[in-house]
Amino acid sequence: MPQGHVYILASKRNGTLYIGVTTDLSARVFAHRNGTRSAFTKKYNVKLLVWYETYDMVADAIQWETTLKHWLRKWKLELIEKTNPNWDDLYQTL
Repeated sequence: MPQGHVYILASKRNGTLYIGVTTDLSARVFAHRNGTRSAFTKKYNVKLLVWYETYDMVADAIQWETTLKHWLRKWKLELIEKTNPNWDDLYQTL
């Protein structure tokens, strides 16, 4: 079974957030950045990769994504700032 990645994109610091899951993080974020993956990310200009985690099994990533989507916004912001306090775009580090 392939690895899975849970990721959070943002429009800007404390801006609109998008949570997703994929088996190919680089390709998925590239598609979001070019407006070809999601009408939501295109509409709200959500392009900055601000957080992600990798899981050995995609099923675990899907489960975590589902949980994360139900979190309070405050908790999501704290999760991002815990590992990326400057809200740097992590896409270049992939």
